Amino acid sequence: MGFPGTWMTTSESMVYRVVPKCACSTIGQIMFYSDHGRFFDGDIHDATEDLHKWALPESQPIITRNVRRHDSPAFTCVRNPYTRVLSSFFDKICGIQRNGRRYRGNLVPLLIQKYGIEVGGDDGKAEFDQIASFRRFLLFVRDTIRFRKPMDPDIHWSAVSGHVATFIANGGRYDQIFWTEDFNAGMRKVLDATETTYPVDLAEIPRFNESEGHGPKRAHPVEDYFDDLSMHLMWEIYHRDFRLFRYDFDNPANKMPTGEIDLDEVHAKLGG
Repeated sequence: MGFPGTWMTTSESMVYRVVPKCACSTIGQIMFYSDHGRFFDGDIHDATEDLHKWALPESQPIITRNVRRHDSPAFTCVRNPYTRVLSSFFDKICGIQRNGRRYRGNLVPLLIQKYGIEVGGDDGKAEFDQIASFRRFLLFVRDTIRFRKPMDPDIHWSAVSGHVATFIANGGRYDQIFWTEDFNAGMRKVLDATETTYPVDLAEIPRFNESEGHGPKRAHPVEDYFDDLSMHLMWEIYHRDFRLFRYDFDNPANKMPTGEIDLDEVHAKLGG
């Protein structure tokens, strides 16, 4: 299976397991800058050179060798399940993507037909009941993850722990796992453990939020989207994320973690 979703600087200074909707665009640009002294011109997900990616066949043996020998610091970044799944809804379901189309072609029409959601019209800009539509989307997310119907789960709303686990299961080990919610402190620790070609001043790094502006703005506080049934579904889908990465399941309004991540526990529970 190898190391899907893994990026590595061309200098092999650091290895990153990408987790969608967890600051991956900003992290990729920081990695690119640390090697080349400039940012990639465009969405870092489109870069096909000057950054090793598992999706590039020529990078796979280089990444495999490095990760198996643990030659470089390896890290990933995680996010509160409540805000992550909301972000997925507004970006991927309600939003128009970079190519000017809806995400995954017929996915949104399927959701409108089978789950009765609304997405703000053809351009995503019309007013609609965001709370009702999101809760119906969450039923769809549960169905894809629990029953793999009406489709397999998508990387943007499948559990963070599932992404993190593949790296461990295939022979990798993380040196750092940090929170999107405390990004600068976590990324600073990664950079402090890394010899970079160009120094990175995190205070000067812009946030590369490539999904921003795709969809409608969230009109309500996070907690308003989650009633008792929604929270039950969230626990069913994301209980490992809440537990391993120390997020507050009982209070959707609290996006911050409640304790430190135990790397040994993560490796033990996700490495089976």
